[in-house]
Amino acid sequence: MSAIPTRADLAALPAYVPGRTVPGAIKLASNEVPGGPLPSVAEAITRASREINRYPDMGAWALVERLASEFDVPTSQVAVGCGSVSLCQQFVQALCAPGDEVLFAWRSFEAYPIVTQVGNATPVRVPLTPSHTHDLDAMLAAITPKTRLVFVCNPNNPTGTAVRTEELTRFLDAVPSDVLVVLDEAYREFVTDPDVPDGMEFARTRPNVAALRTFSKAYGLAGLRVGYAVASEPVIEALRKVYVAFSVNALAQSAALASLDAKDELLARCAEIVGERTRVRDALLGMGYEVPETMANFVWLPLRERTAEFAEHALDHKIVVRPFAGEGVRVTIGTAEENDVFLEAARAYLA
Repeated sequence: MSAIPTRADLAALPAYVPGRTVPGAIKLASNEVPGGPLPSVAEAITRASREINRYPDMGAWALVERLASEFDVPTSQVAVGCGSVSLCQQFVQALCAPGDEVLFAWRSFEAYPIVTQVGNATPVRVPLTPSHTHDLDAMLAAITPKTRLVFVCNPNNPTGTAVRTEELTRFLDAVPSDVLVVLDEAYREFVTDPDVPDGMEFARTRPNVAALRTFSKAYGLAGLRVGYAVASEPVIEALRKVYVAFSVNALAQSAALASLDAKDELLARCAEIVGERTRVRDALLGMGYEVPETMANFVWLPLRERTAEFAEHALDHKIVVRPFAGEGVRVTIGTAEENDVFLEAARAYLA
């Protein structure tokens, strides 16, 4: 019996590597927030579960309208997707033909090369600077007539570093008008430096800029998968054309709306995480580790050739971190107690 032929390039498709879950261990590998859903959000999910025999609102219009109100844009400039990663893929599918290029820093969000190749486009990686930040000048120089899309992850995953307003403005001013820049701001709610720009301001005023956010991180809905994009009307219209029907389920839509109602309480949790982030980074620096400044809910240890060894050492101490082979380890900020266990393991590694 002959085999069904598949796309030849799939053999070279990089695999997305999620953070491991190990029974009995503390998971600090996936940038999840430690708190579960608020009671009001859990109740909204329970109510929605009584009607899951019905299809969800395919356009998630109630959520679109609420987000449009939150960010002071028309509903025609808001799209909702099955997590922000789904929207990343929709951007590629909506804007790129085979052979077109998608540009991003590296290392950055590991889904970028995957969704680019799935969308039949060509990934172009531009190395980070030695300080683990986006090299916007090098990225600008890498734009060619084939470039259709640029992802700028700000703060960057997995390094936590962020570009500032002046350098991003200068970059956006120089990008050709027919190239879309997607400001991927999955960790925006953890930013404390006022000089890290709010991408929504650019998305509202520049037709070739989109801002991308998620309910997975600060809002604690990683298991329900809902993200959103704000961009010009033609871009949003194109995104909707490649949307997988009904992919944002009813529970996710209800939970996202309830989370927006409880935004102040949820963002107070972010402030607690930021406090722990400072404490963890300061402790690691005091031990002698290199730890770049971070504006996200994780820290980055550029351990290079010691990466795998450190990750195994952490696992021996019942801590699961996220290693990137030969580059470094990303460690999510957990509860104070979880962070203490990690810090003790980090201290023991140097002993």
